[in-house]
Amino acid sequence: MPLSFDSALGIHARALAVRGRRTELLASNIANADTPGYKARDMDFRAVLSQAGTSIHKGMRATQKGHMVSGEDASSGPLLYRVPLHPSLDGNTVDGQLEKAAFAENALRYQASLTFLDQKFKGLIGALKGE
Repeated sequence: MPLSFDSALGIHARALAVRGRRTELLASNIANADTPGYKARDMDFRAVLSQAGTSIHKGMRATQKGHMVSGEDASSGPLLYRVPLHPSLDGNTVDGQLEKAAFAENALRYQASLTFLDQKFKGLIGALKGE
């Protein structure tokens, strides 16, 4: 019976990729907190993850007009602009405290996904060893 890592690992492998991409976005927002005119970006994690989960043919691309396009990457998705709570005079929409809190929450959830994957791999190894 062939082993499918996608079915064995569940959604956690895709969640890890999406969380990694969101970490990059949030870090970029924090780094540009003092850049005039910078617009804070983020992604809707649930929407991107559900899009990645429904994409059956990952990695395929349209080469002709009649081809249907599938999700090319589990971490790709529409980037959204964050609506500022307190707009600044220089046009920057980064709220440092909000970004740092979102970054910390994302890091915690990234670590949780790593922990779930670790347990899945330990279970697979145990099953292969017959334990």
